[in-house]
Amino acid sequence: MVGDRDRRNPGIIPRTFTKIFEIIHDNESKFEFKVSAYMLELYNDRLQDLFVSPAEAFSKRIEIKRDRKGLVFAQGAETKEAASAGELFALFEQGCANRHIAATKMNVESSRSHLIIGIMIESRNLTNGSVSFGKLSLVDLAGSERASKTGAKDDQLKEANSINKSLSALGDVISALSMEQPHVPYRNNKLTQLMQDSLGGNAKTLMFLNISPSDCNLDETLTSLIYATRVKAITNNAQRNIDSKEIAQLKEVILKLKSGQPVEEDV
Repeated sequence: MVGDRDRRNPGIIPRTFTKIFEIIHDNESKFEFKVSAYMLELYNDRLQDLFVSPAEAFSKRIEIKRDRKGLVFAQGAETKEAASAGELFALFEQGCANRHIAATKMNVESSRSHLIIGIMIESRNLTNGSVSFGKLSLVDLAGSERASKTGAKDDQLKEANSINKSLSALGDVISALSMEQPHVPYRNNKLTQLMQDSLGGNAKTLMFLNISPSDCNLDETLTSLIYATRVKAITNNAQRNIDSKEIAQLKEVILKLKSGQPVEEDV
């Protein structure tokens, strides 16, 4: 997801940052863009804000909410704007420095949490004033763990149990979606609640799998491939989220009124 340290071979996340602003640059004569992001980790069943210090993150309460259009947002989390790919990557590096990692027998730098980056993009058509908006979720899932292989004990064992529990919940959601069941158990875990607008409904979902070529990891490799096969069975009808010029203006007025700002009479 990240790539190497010197960025000679960037991973999906930095490549995505670059591509977003390449598209913005190519269309800036027709649209006005606003890009903002939040960055969270799910650690031991608790959502923590990575844009603040670990001490502050521990004391903050983050709640998962949905707006009327089904867009999921993290109430209480810091949201920061970025004007370039470089600014977005700097925010990402800041957040990564606060993420929980540890060494195990399987990995020198093992992720002890799931990483969720939400990138909100709003564009205003300079010709007709209509506003389009969407969210891109970049999720770096910690790998499922077997204590017998990782040597996890005490706190690491607790972390592993939490990781496996949330991955199991995600698997249940994927199964329900792929089999088109009437009830999808999003609420069984905070990970699936936070990913609800990225799985099913008006969303396009991509999963990239990192598997091992070693014979000793054959069981994990097969399990991961089966997991990904179920994801591939999910089919959605993604649509654009767009507001007319009038609706966009009304929303702007409401925001100003809520914040106590003056509103022009001709708006």
